[in-house]
Amino acid sequence: MNVDNLVLEIDRCLRTLAAPARSRRPVPGDARPEALLDDAQRRHALGLMRVNHSGEVCAQALYQGQALTSRRSEVRVALQQAAAEEVEHLAWTEQRVRELGGRVSVLNPLWYMGSLSLGVVAGLVGDKWNLGFLAETERQVEAHLEGHLQRLPDADLRSRGIVDQMRVDEGAHAEMAVRYGAAELPRPVRQAMKLMARVMTGLAYRL
Repeated sequence: MNVDNLVLEIDRCLRTLAAPARSRRPVPGDARPEALLDDAQRRHALGLMRVNHSGEVCAQALYQGQALTSRRSEVRVALQQAAAEEVEHLAWTEQRVRELGGRVSVLNPLWYMGSLSLGVVAGLVGDKWNLGFLAETERQVEAHLEGHLQRLPDADLRSRGIVDQMRVDEGAHAEMAVRYGAAELPRPVRQAMKLMARVMTGLAYRL
């Protein structure tokens, strides 16, 4: 990697962790009125949206690492395009966390570095496994977001609008990975990914 590319990658890291993300699309649910939530409902919605924001931090790092080590140029382009959509998710969830009166996870730098490392390793083992890791990640995220739709307060239409559109986008990313030749990951790897995600979500909900 040359110096210019290294600077760009460092800049991407800093923008993800320290700068407000920008969205080209309107924020889903933004036209909905703010719900009248009691304290318990607000804290719960806040915790879930903080988890989702941390997930988008992980997505940025994962795509970055995968693109750095991918062997095929068309795969790198597809990863970069998907990452652009994930930046929008980052912006939506950050805005919603602030609206609910909270802050993003203090552990986001840790999630970022861990996900970047996983992305680099996934790219190094070959594009079909790289894409397989991406497809499985997005399938698990889609299921995770479906669970959040069931757990968010019914009245919180602003949060629900964001989560529902994210769910649609993540499903499209998984389909993209399959189109480019994603391999099916072994069951133990899929189970390990679920375990890691469970640890991250449990911590990000509170911290």
